[in-house]
Amino acid sequence: MIYLDYAATTPMSDHALSTYGDVAQNYFANTMSPHDSGTRARRLLDYCRSQVADRLHADVNGIYFTSGGSESNQLAIEGLARAHADKGKHLIMVAGEHSSIVSTFEKLRREGFSVTSLPRNRDGEIEAERIERAIRNDTILVSIDHVNSEVGTIQNIEAIGNLLQKRKILLHCDAVQSYGKLPIDVVAMHVTSLSVSSHKIYGPKGVGVCYIDPNAAYLPLLPGVAHEKGIRPGTVNLPGIAAFVTASQDCYGDAKGMLQHVAHLRALFVEELKRRDIPFVIEESKRSQLPHILALRVKGAEGQQIMLEASRLGLAVATGSACSTGAHQPSGTLLSMGRTEDEARELVRISFGEKTAESEVIEAGGLFTAAVNKVMGKIHS
Repeated sequence: MIYLDYAATTPMSDHALSTYGDVAQNYFANTMSPHDSGTRARRLLDYCRSQVADRLHADVNGIYFTSGGSESNQLAIEGLARAHADKGKHLIMVAGEHSSIVSTFEKLRREGFSVTSLPRNRDGEIEAERIERAIRNDTILVSIDHVNSEVGTIQNIEAIGNLLQKRKILLHCDAVQSYGKLPIDVVAMHVTSLSVSSHKIYGPKGVGVCYIDPNAAYLPLLPGVAHEKGIRPGTVNLPGIAAFVTASQDCYGDAKGMLQHVAHLRALFVEELKRRDIPFVIEESKRSQLPHILALRVKGAEGQQIMLEASRLGLAVATGSACSTGAHQPSGTLLSMGRTEDEARELVRISFGEKTAESEVIEAGGLFTAAVNKVMGKIHS
């Protein structure tokens, strides 16, 4: 199977796996235990926390380890919204964000909050001016993805954060697709909270980071929790956290080279499809695009059908975020960009990784072409 679905998840790196095994065997004590073994484990946890804080240019007191990006999104948005509800109950999100954000906002809507969902422009971007027009006197929080998981558009978070900071409005940023690839400075970007996921950057699954500005009022979802300063319950996954930090250091150590590598693969795959006369449209930002994601539409063919046929042929691609594709709904991102429901159902997402080889991309071009021809043949028969 040729795997071109790295935006969904990545294999654990050898370096991260080695770290996991070492910590699991030698730092297995509970970090909350008062004995020497617990203290030793806690020191390693503190070191990991400081490493993540340095990478985000954040206050170490605002770094919390979670089970992944989805939980981080929920913890941050829900806890901040409830803590600031006395100032207002209006929230703003961008249409086509991750399903964990959509479901959290829907939950808050049922609890009495007012939610405005803003569309993106044709390139998948959300302009600061559009957000400014949506702000009300009772607006307390805005949520925006740093990089969209379906089309790879990069948002100008710093410009938006600057606008919101002047209005004293909180900003949550889903950085799951950007962390490990793009520089992130929560201070310069005026970000109040931010989510990260380990398994997108060759770390283990079940590990994530939630950054919450220590200066922002926050209301924990569960009372009386001892771990992670009361943010979430449960003994921390120290081997997973250490492996995540290892993967993070490796990714950022070669982020520039990796972006060049995947940009080359992206261009090669597009050329392979052009050479085979596949009629497709690329959905992307012309100004600010992360190259590891390539969103395609083949006119008249449902992405779900192409994905299934490609899988039968030995090629793994996606139709959007793995957390929402099971619903077989049209892409929320493409709908927010002004595409019709039929066009939004045509989405196929190809995503490249650090181990993806040129030979795989060339072979994948042939397999994708065969899948498209099979689907189009069924449509026209």
